[in-house]
Amino acid sequence: MPFITFEGIEGCGKSTQARALADLLGPDTVLTCEPGATPLGREVRQLLLGHAHNDMAPAAEALLYFADRAQHVGQVVRPALAAGRTVISDRYTDSSLAYQGYGRGLDLDLLRSLHALATGNLSPDLTVFLDVPVEVGLRRVRRRGEHDRLEAEVREFHDRVCDGYRALIAQEPGRWVVVNGRGAPEAVARRVREAVEARGLVVGHGLR
Repeated sequence: MPFITFEGIEGCGKSTQARALADLLGPDTVLTCEPGATPLGREVRQLLLGHAHNDMAPAAEALLYFADRAQHVGQVVRPALAAGRTVISDRYTDSSLAYQGYGRGLDLDLLRSLHALATGNLSPDLTVFLDVPVEVGLRRVRRRGEHDRLEAEVREFHDRVCDGYRALIAQEPGRWVVVNGRGAPEAVARRVREAVEARGLVVGHGLR
């Protein structure tokens, strides 16, 4: 069964759209997220996104994300795939490449080596990128009120992350679908469904 991930900048709407696609595919679909999908991951998530460690070193940040990912893949993703279930994850390794690689300036090859260690080189079958301008995403974040540690970063950081995603898409276009993330959630959900169906994965309420 396929492993589908959702990616994008802060405020792009990926959590909403990942949930909508999982609802469309039905109860045999596992909807999960990073960081924080396991008991260990929830503790790591607080370290990463809370404000107790605003001086966190980029390398420490990256290692914490991959620690969460190793537990997530071992405890949630691989068992679900082995049981023949579709898995949809809100964020995966591409987030680390975009945020810690392009955003923080860490070496991309090193991050890919961490991916190999943490996941056994498990890659998604399809990655949905919800495309919104940085100013739109940040405006949505501001409307939500409280900001986590990454959401509170300076605009230049978010610009680098967005540019990083575009570079990743250009490097591996066959794995990505780019969906316009602007507009009402229902309209975006329809675009996501059409884009995923165009890749031959979704047919009605099931999978090909």
